Amino acid sequence: MFAYILRRLGALLVTLLGSSFILYNLAAISGDPLQELRVSTDPNAHQKMIALTRTLQLDVPPPLRYFSWLKGILGAFIGKADFGMTRESQLVTTAISSVIPTTVRLVFLSTIIAIVLGIAVGIATALRQYSRFDYAMTFISFLLFSLPIFWVAVLLKQYLAIEFNNFLSDPNIPIPWVIIASIISGIFWSGIIGGDRKRVWTIFGFSGISTGALLVILDAIHWFTHPFLGPVFIFILGVGVAYGVTLLSTGLSNKSALKASQTMALFAVIFYYPTQQAFKLGNHIVVLLGLEILTLVIAFFTARFFAKIDKGPAIRTTMITAFVISLLVFLDKLMQTWHPYMQTDAVNFRPIPTTGQVNALLDPTQWWFTTLDLFIHMLLPTIALSLISFAGYIRYSRGTLLEVLNQDYIRTARAKGLSERTVIMRHAFRNTLIPLTTIMVVDFAGILGGAAITERVFGWIGMGTLSLQAIGSFDLNLLMGTSLILGFLSVFANLVADLLYSALDPRIRAGKGA
Repeated sequence: MFAYILRRLGALLVTLLGSSFILYNLAAISGDPLQELRVSTDPNAHQKMIALTRTLQLDVPPPLRYFSWLKGILGAFIGKADFGMTRESQLVTTAISSVIPTTVRLVFLSTIIAIVLGIAVGIATALRQYSRFDYAMTFISFLLFSLPIFWVAVLLKQYLAIEFNNFLSDPNIPIPWVIIASIISGIFWSGIIGGDRKRVWTIFGFSGISTGALLVILDAIHWFTHPFLGPVFIFILGVGVAYGVTLLSTGLSNKSALKASQTMALFAVIFYYPTQQAFKLGNHIVVLLGLEILTLVIAFFTARFFAKIDKGPAIRTTMITAFVISLLVFLDKLMQTWHPYMQTDAVNFRPIPTTGQVNALLDPTQWWFTTLDLFIHMLLPTIALSLISFAGYIRYSRGTLLEVLNQDYIRTARAKGLSERTVIMRHAFRNTLIPLTTIMVVDFAGILGGAAITERVFGWIGMGTLSLQAIGSFDLNLLMGTSLILGFLSVFANLVADLLYSALDPRIRAGKGA
């Protein structure tokens, strides 16, 4: 394995060198950084041309200039990397390092959401092939996959930002909207749960009435301007999380894991008000990390208390449940911050932004305000990026699982009397992840290169915007810096995918075979 990794790293280096040489020379001969100065009427244009020629070494042929640039890059091996200067006389490393956190913040959450939801829905559609739910999700996935990202982003700005801000000025839900939402909810849940005609209509009626009643209650208590979860809803949601995580992790037949997970929902209620007091302390990051560690420690010992034998699955299930419930408590605190946040002069009751990364007018000492503002600014770009990727993962995971379910070892596992959950989660799902691994890893690498269109629509400055800026201004050093990072991520992603193959499938061993 070690020799295989070394060979792949060597191939990675050769690929980067070859691609960077080609890109550098093509970019150097395709544009003229002095073009604007050549036609300028500025009396100092000639002196500026001389200075820019000296700074960018434009009097050196591109192939030789490439090796001069490469010498600075290879200085990374001795801790003295030099990516050169931009046209604005700024270090390329400084320009890139200033936008990488923005790009990671923009695309990381959206990619995780798309992967988790896309694979989950794709597996559900494969298990219910040719059902109403399968047809509905197939239609939705093809629809989302065909939509241009800029159009989706504009619609989100119009309806989830501008129109929703207008709604918050007088948050009353008209009866027609309640009826429409109830019908949509009924169609959605009856399609997911399925069954015979009587069961479908029963689910449709129950979910529709429940949705309508919930909207009326939320409207009556002014929940949209004063949102909250509180200990009661956290307990109810926590119990639901316990059932869901246990079902996927060990199966509901594992009573010790289920009881331990449900106990974490009870602990969330018991420690709800002490946690709220802890949120008021300073050093919020340290407090949050400390509370999370304490939560996981409690989950660990709770699982050991309930599980007398085979403690590993119970511990895993309980700790995952505890982590999700802790996120609900954190979300509840952000929801409590919603109304005071809207009342600030910087927001003025229009909390959903259409552009920008943060609200610079907020008081930076108000940690909960700035944190909520950070998440709100991420809302629309995250939805826009997630929707497109979500559709792709549905199709990939559905097709892959259907192929796996037709394999002989799946029929053998069922013939041995294993439960359907065990067959799907332990046998089929793991093998489904093998082809999906390449897509996920490469998707991460590609999207970190910059969601240029999304950044442009929402006014974010990330790697995509920086790359477009470099192309538009003929800034060769900046272009090479961003391209080198993207190229490294792309080739490194393929190496990571190969290593994950061997981890997911013991039959795959690097360097072995014919």
